[in-house]
Amino acid sequence: MPGNLTSIGALMIGLAYLLGSIPTAVLVCNSMGIADPRQQGSGNPGATNVLRIGNKTAAALTLLGDIGKGAVAVALAYLAGLAGSALGLCALAAVLGHLYPIHGVAQGGKGVSTTLGVSLVLSPILALCQALSWITLFALTRISSVASLITALLTPLYAWLLLPELVGILTLIALLLVARHARNIRNLLHHDEPKL
Repeated sequence: MPGNLTSIGALMIGLAYLLGSIPTAVLVCNSMGIADPRQQGSGNPGATNVLRIGNKTAAALTLLGDIGKGAVAVALAYLAGLAGSALGLCALAAVLGHLYPIHGVAQGGKGVSTTLGVSLVLSPILALCQALSWITLFALTRISSVASLITALLTPLYAWLLLPELVGILTLIALLLVARHARNIRNLLHHDEPKL
């Protein structure tokens, strides 16, 4: 039984990574006749950049798709019987798939929406806290990266309060998100980060 569980766990982690690698923004833009988001705007295949180069519908579909693939990855792992740290590793794998997809490690997104998706299954209250934090910060600043960075930094605190057994994995995810925003941080320091 332990061997089978280990095999199932490894399989689900791999599946989570592959689901995270689905290039939602690219697929949405291609289907709607919008330029490849990796070649336009900020070059980030995420909802914010799709909104800048495309339209609200494309951005909304990208957002929902990125949230959905994170949620499905963790939900499938849960249905397969995984729990605790094994479930957390599937969440991490899904986010890594989005950040560094199998089809091109330099072509991933920032991971904010996919993180929200995995949180939605791990703890709906955690996801609610993240969503409310992002919305509030964006309303105050009108800068997506500021809302994303501060929400990422708040996530370990939320995890400590709501999912203490996964605080380590969720902190790692938060740090990955911050690292993925390195360019935005440089822009913010030079007052060059655009408002939305």
